[in-house]
Amino acid sequence: MQRVAIASLVTTLLAPPASIEISARSRTLQPGELVVLSIVAPARTDHVRVRAFHRDVAAYRTGDGTWTALVGIDLDVKPGTYTVTADTDAEGAPLHASSDLVVKPHAFPTRRLTVNPAFVTPPASERERIDHEAKLLDSIWKSPASQRLWTGPFVRPVPGAANSAFGTRSIFNGVPRNAHGGADFLSPGGTPIHAPNDGRVVVARDLYFSGNTVVIDHGLGLFSTLAHLSAIDVQEGDLVTAGQVIGQVGATGRVTGPHLHWAVRAGGARVDPLSLLALLGS
Repeated sequence: MQRVAIASLVTTLLAPPASIEISARSRTLQPGELVVLSIVAPARTDHVRVRAFHRDVAAYRTGDGTWTALVGIDLDVKPGTYTVTADTDAEGAPLHASSDLVVKPHAFPTRRLTVNPAFVTPPASERERIDHEAKLLDSIWKSPASQRLWTGPFVRPVPGAANSAFGTRSIFNGVPRNAHGGADFLSPGGTPIHAPNDGRVVVARDLYFSGNTVVIDHGLGLFSTLAHLSAIDVQEGDLVTAGQVIGQVGATGRVTGPHLHWAVRAGGARVDPLSLLALLGS
């Protein structure tokens, strides 16, 4: 009995301490890109706290001792070195890991478009509506579903390649406006639009600038916005699945012709939808 106890004690003392590790993958480390963090932690870990770009990032379990977190590098992030951290407790012992992301500059192109003047300088009668819609969207970005609602790979909402680059600096009727926060797909009016993945519809209505709009909450801070629809085939509160038809391509809102505008937010950051497809698509 004495020998067994001593052997057990020696084994415990020689065993390596529990640890946590972070690795990252992305198309590139530039503003507007998505970064997928993989976190390896002790098997009994029941939660992982992740911080990146001065904000908390939700992590979800993907296996026994493995976790994933989706980090968005927002359009306005300046080039430089940013530290990502992961923390957890394993059997009462705090564990910490960090990794640096070196964000490189990205020179976005500029585009000049001619649109209805009411969408460049809205009439005073529309100001209350515009302010209300901005507050609505802001509240949605700040209150995502606390659980992961998507399951499999993300899919393109419409066939074909994007014809307008994410992050393009837009000049409407000679007036500079915000950067283009999504990808445009030049599709004929009436083309069916498919949900990029599972989620809950949190917006399905006509908005001033984006026209008929559907916003899908995929959970854990990940959102898809599909805009300028000619028809909406879902209602707010609906649960949708990847590939389900949610509407049709149109030319509503601030547009120059029929197309689909698809925007993605990850943890509050505006990221290129094509980055999401490259990392988590089929």
